[in-house]
Amino acid sequence: MYGSFEEKGKIFTQIISKTPVEVYIQLENYHIRGNIHTRPEDRIKDEVNLPERFLAVTDATIFSAQGEALQRTNFIAVNREHILWVVPVSDIVSTDESK
Repeated sequence: MYGSFEEKGKIFTQIISKTPVEVYIQLENYHIRGNIHTRPEDRIKDEVNLPERFLAVTDATIFSAQGEALQRTNFIAVNREHILWVVPVSDIVSTDESK
């Protein structure tokens, strides 16, 4: 668990490298656009399905069900039980419903 100890008792841990992925997160009454952070070998699904209760989202904008921006924050912890779906922004083909 710990990488090494210094003789004065300082603990050094391994650095876990994560990559930010910009996503839309749909909740029942809101949606969030922001970054979740995944390990290079993991998928977004792997991050969403971790056993921790909350999913960390950075650089987030919270939108109402009507699409109005309500709040902007550097960090929000989203309760995983309330997530309906997550999609990477880079995978969105079109937001025009007439196509």
